[in-house]
Amino acid sequence: MLGEIKGKLGFDLIELDHSVRMSLMPGIQKVFDTGEIRFSSLHNFCPSPAGSPMTSIDCSKFSAASAEERERAVTQTLQSIDLAGQLSASFIVLHLGQVNMNPITERLIAMAKAGGYLSREYVRMKISAVKEREKIAPECLQRVKNCLRRIVEYAAAKNIRIGLEARRDYEQIPTERELANLLDEMNSPILGYWHDFGHSQIKENLGFLDHAEWLRAVGPRAFGCHVHDCIWPARDHQPPFTGGVDFEKLVPLLSTNCLFVWEMNPNKAADAIHQSVQMWKERFGE
Repeated sequence: MLGEIKGKLGFDLIELDHSVRMSLMPGIQKVFDTGEIRFSSLHNFCPSPAGSPMTSIDCSKFSAASAEERERAVTQTLQSIDLAGQLSASFIVLHLGQVNMNPITERLIAMAKAGGYLSREYVRMKISAVKEREKIAPECLQRVKNCLRRIVEYAAAKNIRIGLEARRDYEQIPTERELANLLDEMNSPILGYWHDFGHSQIKENLGFLDHAEWLRAVGPRAFGCHVHDCIWPARDHQPPFTGGVDFEKLVPLLSTNCLFVWEMNPNKAADAIHQSVQMWKERFGE
């Protein structure tokens, strides 16, 4: 797997994500020890916690009402930070949880696909969701902050930086306003933003934000980003330049030392990914 990513696709740095099982770690460590592979970042939780489904990235949430679940999420994150140090990776990418509300995102996507985008019903449903979320979010955010303080302190001692990822679904934490407030309140040089082009494009497509306006505001605080395109309204994790993301307008709004990590649908062919990388280099350089 690592050999193909470097040899066939040409990536010099690799992010290990939450689907990496513990059983794969000895092989990963062995390749790393040879000096053939370098790691940029780990996507929490990495490796995936024992007993959890491989795709269950949010198996433990910092926002959970259960103190036991929050403690488990913190413990697993500290383990990811330890692994990042072991593999000389500079960043950990975090999901923060979600607000306990009626899910709205998939319903809006379904309405958009069915031709109901920005209809009266669509707008009513969206406004109702915003009101519900604003009412119940503060309690969930306080739990997240309490967890983050411990994580930031631990990561700072190991010189590992934490990127808070832009989320796809409106019910997830943080919203864009919450993200800015979190960074301000935590006020730590090792805590920053992790942009996700596909997630933010979906939010723009659904009418929750202006992608470019958001990046103008937060781009200088971005440590890195997940690069993938999105076919309207919500088919993300496509190779760049195959969907509706205006990379030429958006990329210059990010910090000059921002890390770009390709996050592709595993069903995409290697040739398509390689072509997108070459197009990226032609437009933006290395």
